[in-house]
Amino acid sequence: MVQAYETDTGSAGPEDPGQPVAGSGSRFRRLRTIGPFRPWRGDGDGGKGPWRRGIVLAGCAVVVALLTALHAQIPNRIGNLGSLSETFLPWLAVLTVPPLLVAALWRRSGTALVALSLPVVVWLNLFGGLIADKSSGGGDLTVASHNVNAGNPDPEGTAREVAGAGADVLALQELAHGQVSAYRKALSGTYEYHSVQGTVGLWSKYPLKQVAPVDIRMGWTRAMRATVATPQGDVAVYVAHMPSVRVKMNAGFTANERDKSADALGEAIAMEETAHVVLLGDLNGTMNDRALQAITSQMRSTQGAAGDGFGFSWPASFPMARIDQILVKGAEPVDSWTLPRTDSDHLPIAASIKLR
Repeated sequence: MVQAYETDTGSAGPEDPGQPVAGSGSRFRRLRTIGPFRPWRGDGDGGKGPWRRGIVLAGCAVVVALLTALHAQIPNRIGNLGSLSETFLPWLAVLTVPPLLVAALWRRSGTALVALSLPVVVWLNLFGGLIADKSSGGGDLTVASHNVNAGNPDPEGTAREVAGAGADVLALQELAHGQVSAYRKALSGTYEYHSVQGTVGLWSKYPLKQVAPVDIRMGWTRAMRATVATPQGDVAVYVAHMPSVRVKMNAGFTANERDKSADALGEAIAMEETAHVVLLGDLNGTMNDRALQAITSQMRSTQGAAGDGFGFSWPASFPMARIDQILVKGAEPVDSWTLPRTDSDHLPIAASIKLR
């Protein structure tokens, strides 16, 4: 009788759809008790409201905003920390804001959500202009640059792929001594004129003159200069491969050799008398890196002025930084882009410029 009585009164298990435990209304109420779905008014957390929760998250958002906006103030005295942060500066907010946003919603913190607007605004102010396509027509000269990698397993194939971009002037860096002939052979049908100086080379559809190596204080040749006689007039073209940088646990961002070479190259460009100047090369640094100021302070980035997006060029497998550059002086960039991947660990880059 007791068992029958319990059954008649509707004592049901969780599978009974008529009971609150498994009903849709119950599921909704349970959902409202989880993380960001809980009411945002003061409940739990000692009765703290949304403006008193998540203070630590808000502080983290402010720090990200300050590091992004004031990156130039991060000192280089300790392990070149400033240059390291500037190399990957666009990624600082990209990698930190999304998890902070999730945490702010989970904590139901209005304060943290408001604070997160700060790094977003700073990021858009610094990099928002790179997102839009700024290319236009009317270029007089198309140039391309590629660090081909000294260990490239297919130099001829790489040369043909880059030549297929149709550039009037092509610069190559990290030319291994034993592979120079392969590049010459592959490019001879496209470019009538060329010169190789040390580990850098320049190929051109127009005559080259006044070709010479440029001393960037390395002890061997990794930079050169040539005058390209284009139909619109002479253009001084520099090709450079700055020393490599490394991140070491005991030394930080080892970039001192690169910095010295950048200063030397900047001095050479500052003394240039030709009205139109183009720099093509692997600078092992981005336009945000203060250590390249001797160069970047007097030249314009084609990607920043006429590109579509960030134009990251390294590493080729998952580009995270634009350390390969095409910079101009006395010329107007009208287009800038990256080329398809080759057998190198860098992506080739190209730009179209108008000589003014």
